Amino acid sequence: MKDKIVLVTGGSSGIGKACALAFSRSGATVTIVADINQEGLDQTVSEMAGQGLSIRLDVSKPDQVEKMVNEVVKKYGRIDYAVNNAGVEGQLASTTDCSEENWDKVLSINLKGIWLCMKYEIPQMLKQKSGSIVNMSSVLGLVGLPGYPAYVASKHGVVGLTKTAALEYAQTGIRINAICPGAVRTPLMNRMITDNPGLISEEILVSLEPIGRVATPEEVADAAVWLCSSNSSYVTGIALPLDGGLTAR
Repeated sequence: MKDKIVLVTGGSSGIGKACALAFSRSGATVTIVADINQEGLDQTVSEMAGQGLSIRLDVSKPDQVEKMVNEVVKKYGRIDYAVNNAGVEGQLASTTDCSEENWDKVLSINLKGIWLCMKYEIPQMLKQKSGSIVNMSSVLGLVGLPGYPAYVASKHGVVGLTKTAALEYAQTGIRINAICPGAVRTPLMNRMITDNPGLISEEILVSLEPIGRVATPEEVADAAVWLCSSNSSYVTGIALPLDGGLTAR
């Protein structure tokens, strides 16, 4: 990671924060964290020993994403690795009860946001003739779950988008992969439990995982670091299940 410039979206908490800190610990020269939550961004950067830069943005807004990439390139000259992680869970509702507002919000952030990030990250990586991108999907990008049609659709979309982009740029020096975490102990998981008492609990989530526990954000971050590093130099276009064996059933 020495001399590498890393961009992580959704870096104010959870998996994004863990990724930012993991790249920093691995020796990245600068890790840029981007999120809509400025207070969380400031906290993440404060834990990175001067190696971090925060940028506040909404990943669903093309002008803000373009500005973010331009700002990073202007300041540091390149983007070596990008972890496109920003996302929301949305509201619990069946397919017929899911509101249009919820559908649009979840798809706009979780899927359009990742597409926009790649839309502006890839041209810079093409100029460099190198780069690695990790898009954060979910185990729900591989299987379904009743009650979260928008979230499941968005995360399946991330997997398809990742595979398509990986094929398009496979011979340019750019690798693009996705991670599909199962239950991870994050603020997002805590919100799902708090907002749906009696329907979702940690016990229920643990029971779905053959390994018998939920993951830590750091375990996901380690996978992101590996996928960006030269240790995975022949890996592109995968949707890596990090799910404690859930999809092995």
